[in-house]
Amino acid sequence: MYPRTILGGLAAAAFILLLIPVFLVSFLLRIPGPLFAYSRVALRAILAVAGIRADVSGRELFDRNGSYVFMSNHLSLIDGPLLFLLIPQPVRVIIKKQAFRIPVLGLSMLFAGFVPVDRKGARQGRRAIDHAARLMRAKGFSFLIFPEGTRSRDGRLQPFKRGGFFLALEAGAPVVPVSVSGSFKVMRRGSPFIRPGRIRIRFHPPLEADTSNGDPAELMARTREAVVSGLAEEESWTSGNTSGN
Repeated sequence: MYPRTILGGLAAAAFILLLIPVFLVSFLLRIPGPLFAYSRVALRAILAVAGIRADVSGRELFDRNGSYVFMSNHLSLIDGPLLFLLIPQPVRVIIKKQAFRIPVLGLSMLFAGFVPVDRKGARQGRRAIDHAARLMRAKGFSFLIFPEGTRSRDGRLQPFKRGGFFLALEAGAPVVPVSVSGSFKVMRRGSPFIRPGRIRIRFHPPLEADTSNGDPAELMARTREAVVSGLAEEESWTSGNTSGN
């Protein structure tokens, strides 16, 4: 466990260091493409060094060139980087503003279209949603949202918050529900240690947003139902596989 954690940390440090020339190239060319290409290669290497394997299904269910709001359950710090790697189109994230203070990485995220948010008040959160919706409408961006708002403390699905669903409604973009299983065992909340393991990711069919009344409740319920169905299938598969052994 400890060697994997150390190797993963060293790989992450190297990622930040090598990001400097890539950011300069992207900035000079005024395109984020090199940043995304480099990040995908680097994340794949970091996850391999950490001993993390991903089983993925459902990516054929949505247009790889489309604009979506991807909605996933949230179990671990691993979830964000892994989904960033596995979602085919370059995906942006609404992320707490403190993350933008990280040298080089913060500037890179801002340049690439990531949206900072101050979580201290509803007004700041609304501004971030409005900003992300404008980017989706104007530039066709896709966004990754964790509707629980934070990582699970016990591995169970938490209540969903409405912010990301308002984003889908304002942008008129479909929601792609995502079920993530196994990452809680790989790296639990509050733990600095990474355990080698297998993570299963299931992408569900896109759900169209009903923009007629601006109420996210129905879209939120359908999204949660899809995420839960994927988690239930994984639990059933795991139990059957264990009993079979």
